[in-house]
Amino acid sequence: MWTNTCCSHPLGIPGETGATLDAAIAGVKRAAQRKLDQELGIKAAQVPIERFDFLTRIHYKAPSDGKWGEHEIDYILFIKADVDVHANPNEVQDTRYVSEDDLKTMFRDDALSFTPWFKLICQSMLFKWWEQLNGGVEQFKAEREIRRMLEVPQALPDAA
Repeated sequence: MWTNTCCSHPLGIPGETGATLDAAIAGVKRAAQRKLDQELGIKAAQVPIERFDFLTRIHYKAPSDGKWGEHEIDYILFIKADVDVHANPNEVQDTRYVSEDDLKTMFRDDALSFTPWFKLICQSMLFKWWEQLNGGVEQFKAEREIRRMLEVPQALPDAA
């Protein structure tokens, strides 16, 4: 299934958790840096902690095929960086750089499947964030409230 680039999943590793929102955000950034290396072979030097932008947290519930699903709070981070990808075959089957229109086209292809949480994030916010990525994403940074997204959308935006 196609999905987002990386899930940080802090594991109780010292420095990856926090009692306050600011400490938790710092920990999630460290976890994301760790997982980018573990999943995609992207070295920490290419994704410095200070370059990650925290946008928001989302609470979602997304069933999948009846055997598994997700119900969690995720921290949404963005980073723009030139990186070398060396995908770990134990973690990642395939990677693809896509434009916004490429992704919308992929969503219309019935031969492709996507994780339900990725569809939910795309429908609710990703395309809005993407439109502002080159200069306007500041308006979305550092939200303090948790966005509640508890239903998976049936349709995604059409490609323009």
